[in-house]
Amino acid sequence: MDPLRLLSRSTRLRDGRQHAQYTTPSSGARVQAAQLTPVGAAVKTSKKRKRGESIPTPSDDQPRGLDFFDTAAKSNTRPAVQLKQEAVQDGENDGSEQPGDKAPLSASVMPTMSDDEARAALKQHKLKVTLLNPTSSQAKQRRIGKKSGSGSEKSEKPALYPHPLVSFRDLRTRFGISSRLAGNLDEQGYIVPTEVQMGALPILLDAPDQYLGHSDLLSADRVSVRTPNLLTVAPTGSGKTLAFMIPLLHRVQSRRHQDRVPIKAVSAIILAPTKELVGQITNEGRKLAQGTGINVTQLRKGMRLSPTQPSKSEAKDPVQHNVMAGEPTVVKADVLVSTPGRLQGILSDERNSSQDMLSSVQEFVLDEADVLLDPLFREQTLGVWQKLTNLRLSVSLWSATMGSNIEELARRTIKNWQEQVGARNAEFVQEAPFIRLVVGLKDSAVPNVEHKLIYAATEQGKLMGLRQLLHPASTPQSAAAPLLPPFLIFTQTIERAVALHSELLYDIPAEAGGIGRIAVLHADLTDTARDSVMTRFRQGEIWVLITTDLLSRGVDFRGINAVVNYDIPNSSAAYVHRIGRTGRAGRAGGVAVTLYSKEDIPYLKHVANVVAMAQKQEGSSSKEASVQPWLLDALPKLSKEKKQTLKKRGIESRTTRGKANGPNAVRSTRISSKAGFVKQAQNNRKGAILGSQRRAQAEALGDAGDDSEFAGFD
Repeated sequence: MDPLRLLSRSTRLRDGRQHAQYTTPSSGARVQAAQLTPVGAAVKTSKKRKRGESIPTPSDDQPRGLDFFDTAAKSNTRPAVQLKQEAVQDGENDGSEQPGDKAPLSASVMPTMSDDEARAALKQHKLKVTLLNPTSSQAKQRRIGKKSGSGSEKSEKPALYPHPLVSFRDLRTRFGISSRLAGNLDEQGYIVPTEVQMGALPILLDAPDQYLGHSDLLSADRVSVRTPNLLTVAPTGSGKTLAFMIPLLHRVQSRRHQDRVPIKAVSAIILAPTKELVGQITNEGRKLAQGTGINVTQLRKGMRLSPTQPSKSEAKDPVQHNVMAGEPTVVKADVLVSTPGRLQGILSDERNSSQDMLSSVQEFVLDEADVLLDPLFREQTLGVWQKLTNLRLSVSLWSATMGSNIEELARRTIKNWQEQVGARNAEFVQEAPFIRLVVGLKDSAVPNVEHKLIYAATEQGKLMGLRQLLHPASTPQSAAAPLLPPFLIFTQTIERAVALHSELLYDIPAEAGGIGRIAVLHADLTDTARDSVMTRFRQGEIWVLITTDLLSRGVDFRGINAVVNYDIPNSSAAYVHRIGRTGRAGRAGGVAVTLYSKEDIPYLKHVANVVAMAQKQEGSSSKEASVQPWLLDALPKLSKEKKQTLKKRGIESRTTRGKANGPNAVRSTRISSKAGFVKQAQNNRKGAILGSQRRAQAEALGDAGDDSEFAGFD
């Protein structure tokens, strides 16, 4: 317990202790989030306290832990009645019951939030919930806007107002999750949900007919039989993994308890684009599933899926059966986490002859869905999707950026899948609701990060600017606070990442750790090497990590102080995800630096627009902003064709395609601080050494040939 808070409870004094000199994510600075109105209280729009209104007393018994928004110093958002009910239930609960053994408190006993309060709370936290597939004729006839010249109209998507989740402790009483799952959340310190968790958890855990608010849009069998499909767009670092993992584990545990199936079968599949993100999701799932009996497994090379009904020899001794048959290890998991390529390869393997391996899957999660449905992974992802045949399948898609084309592709894929399954099965019920949840502004960068655009003119200038960031002692006094390690450096290609690592290998002095403080991570490394680099970086042994877009999505580094874009990203979405590695969980103090040269100017418009929007959200003045209006007006606009080319290939002069433009183009984009004549002298010296070595070898072979006997012609 904080002594200052204990002694000052009656005086309402605030903590006035000094913080660190620099406000960085690693120093623990956090952004204060707006609190929800207490259940049953009136919604107030004014910030002034009226006469006779009491100030809520801070709660002193709440553990700090992972309270992302520092709400322990704020008012408790739950009323006294609900706190009393939770205390009674916590005293009666010994953690041994399973889901369904003890029913949650009835809705008549628990205080409920009215629809007006739910609307105000969702608006306060910038949560927008929309139904994307209304079914009734009345919903289809709703129109907005005026008719265009072609006579076409834009159909309206009805807005929904689910009652947001106030506290993680309400999951037990409101949704009836198991005491073990609730205990795991409490042990990890989760108290106050983030915005995406406030909106997504009620949608995935509650009965749809309790919150949709549009009885004319949905039929009874549609809302009571199947879990809704959800598409969520939320900023980076906002807690999306926890938002989809809690409902997934709750439903898997409930089905296991009700069906009591002795043989483990895959009940849920989570797809992610990179191996690093797959490992992170697996670790988070195992923490939440500890003690629940749910097995969360990462699909690795050399594994295969087990069929729902194993053969007789495999049922007697599965291990001996696999050894005798020479087959890979059988995966018996409840929740399977994998990349789409690896899972698709296992499903298409001839040794997996069983067709019912995924027949029990009822949860399908796409993390970073815009990448998984991009042409790079689309065929593999849809290949896995089409093999899911369970009638009660629910799909959820999650990302910080979601284009309209990806959203339309997801809606069309869900509709086609439902039509195919409905045509094959007469028992198929009506399609489930497809809901979209947007947190804040769609496809925008987090505003609590300081964005900087630095013009470096040439590649040598970019390297010099990066070295100034690595050596804060040489930073001019007029400049802002220097970047503090650890930080990430992103490049466009693997070759440039390796070259930059070689150039900066000896920039960190031996007193500070030397070459052990800097490393490179890319897809060409082995799995063991990638895991070693990730472990050392998380443990603080590596301060500067040079990488490609391999680490730009989903990977959580809570202590990252800065992100440096040595090469500009290929799209605005790539920029949002790159700089999202800092400023995680609402922490302020992160810095995003983008170095650009003369060759980058024609492609800089999309980055400048995102930075300008983020600075506008933050409320920065025009003098403090790094993107001035004149810069936005001066930068050329990219055509749609050039945007697609940039997204697929990047800046071609920095790739192998750039060699076709001549040696001068390649030389100008080479990462090196050495002058041209120095490189030429070094190459001449190397050539002379190699030439002398070849001549020595030729002379040795010639002498040996003279002494040998003639063996005739072959």
